[in-house]
Amino acid sequence: MNALAPIPTLLKTKQHFEILDGLRGVAAVAVVIFHFMEFVTPDYHDNFIAHSYLAVDFFFCLSGFVIAFAYDNKVEKTGVIQFIKLRLIRLHPLVVTGALIGLLTFVFDPYSKLQEAYSAIQTLLMFLSSCLLIPYPVVHERYFNLFHFNPPTWSLFWEYIANILYALLLFKLKNSILWILTLIAAAALSYESYRSGYLGVGWGGDNFIGGGSRIFYSFLAGMLVYRSNWIIRTRLGFVPIAVLLILAFLVPYAEQTNTIADPLLVIFYFPFLIALGAGAQLRSTFVKICRFLGDISYPLYMIHYPFLWMYLSYVEVIKPPMSLMALQVPIGVSLLIGLAYIIMLYLDIPVRKYMKSRYKREYPQEKSVTH
Repeated sequence: MNALAPIPTLLKTKQHFEILDGLRGVAAVAVVIFHFMEFVTPDYHDNFIAHSYLAVDFFFCLSGFVIAFAYDNKVEKTGVIQFIKLRLIRLHPLVVTGALIGLLTFVFDPYSKLQEAYSAIQTLLMFLSSCLLIPYPVVHERYFNLFHFNPPTWSLFWEYIANILYALLLFKLKNSILWILTLIAAAALSYESYRSGYLGVGWGGDNFIGGGSRIFYSFLAGMLVYRSNWIIRTRLGFVPIAVLLILAFLVPYAEQTNTIADPLLVIFYFPFLIALGAGAQLRSTFVKICRFLGDISYPLYMIHYPFLWMYLSYVEVIKPPMSLMALQVPIGVSLLIGLAYIIMLYLDIPVRKYMKSRYKREYPQEKSVTH
């Protein structure tokens, strides 16, 4: 394991992860606003936060950083099977929760009769697809998502693949090899942006392979940020770095520039922000804020979209004026944040505690790490 950089002393304190957790929460909220705005103003040129689809690339990069930090010196001892179990404990309860919410909102959507177009067998297959992360793009009426009941799950599909590859191979690689793979991935990502016109791909049956390009680069880049000890020591706190992240999402959408802007943001800007966030100082004033944002980021990401499908049905049937939708969006985002917190507190955490206790009984010699 001599190819691995030692854990930086700077990163041994929790506060630096708390800033990164806070940034993840900011990105999750941006995703929810973005998805609302897709239905309020379907034309991305009119969407003030149109580049929030790149939040997924930020998540992927942050995941590579955190996984390398948490497991580079542990995974060989832990073993592939135990590593995968730990990742399932951390991630999968909310995958199933999101699928259940998606099933209920699909069947009981008061503004849509879409459920009548699909048989009970197809509905069951859509549910199992979302629970097991087996792509099943069948609903052509609504964008042909890989997982109709909970579309954002597409990124978890690729996250799982990256985690498996990490445990089987990536953690063993010397940094020189990792560099070569990352450069190849950057070229593939740039080609995907050129081919598709932007990087908002990977979620649907007709752009599935683009998701591989996105995680291939960002996960490896996150690993390199950690292994290369690219920690930018700065007095900047959470708020300035969060503003820098938000600015990436506010980049105007334009076909003439997307093919260049998207790869530049993903290849250079997001790894820079993670290096900056890892080395920034967190003031005590923002500790609770960052913890809260970090806590609700994953639940919010995983439970919000089924309700967005219902909102789309409402918009299609009722056709509310823009003035009303301008009020509905912030209220909806706030309610979803509250629901995500409740689900985290009373469902996700208890389920994970139970699963971890079972894991500890099975592997009493191991300490559970579920970053």
